[in-house]
Amino acid sequence: MADLHFYFDPICPFAWMTSTWVREVADQRSYDIEWRFISLRMVNAEVDYASHFPPGYERSHSAGLSLLRVAAEARRRFGALAVGPLYQAMGTGMFEESRERHRAALADPKGLATQALTAAGLDPALADAVDATEHDALIRTETDEALGLTGRDVGTPILHFEPPDGTALFGPVISRRPAPEDAVALWDHVVGLSRFPGFAELKRSLREVPQLAALGVAADQVGVEEDWQQGHRRQSEG
Repeated sequence: MADLHFYFDPICPFAWMTSTWVREVADQRSYDIEWRFISLRMVNAEVDYASHFPPGYERSHSAGLSLLRVAAEARRRFGALAVGPLYQAMGTGMFEESRERHRAALADPKGLATQALTAAGLDPALADAVDATEHDALIRTETDEALGLTGRDVGTPILHFEPPDGTALFGPVISRRPAPEDAVALWDHVVGLSRFPGFAELKRSLREVPQLAALGVAADQVGVEEDWQQGHRRQSEG
């Protein structure tokens, strides 16, 4: 039984930042994480991207779905333990290299998948699954599962603490990586909130751009603060 179910979309920088923190805690506390799927493209299936999102979001969310198909194929072929290393390799290639690499990954998710599969020690031929729509039913089931735990007005990541009976929460959304000595303290605070009966939400819509090379923010910098609504940057009025 896993200590945490972590629902991720590989395209989400905030999910990636949170995953790096969770991995640090898992290393220190020997937690067992099960990596599960949530597709932002499926969450927003009925949304008019042109009017609701800034430019580029539909392409980004579609690339995320393509990468989840590859992760689903890796799970089918090699078991659940293959998903974590593959997600780690995808996120590293997507977010930790450069803006140019990030743009290339959005334009060519199969290329990113091939690189990530190789880095994770898996068969790079699994990258062909970017178009394997037969995996969409599973991805939709896990997306609905995640939203069934939290409600639908959330984004990614979703963390289900102490499953199956523990609470699931959207987030935490973080833009800076905690130092190793701070990571466990943050974890204990978040888990403590999840254990309090009736706790539902703490929120602020202002977010810093995450400390990720792909977004132009170095590890020793603080990203510009943006106002977010309904899972995306607030568009300017008029």
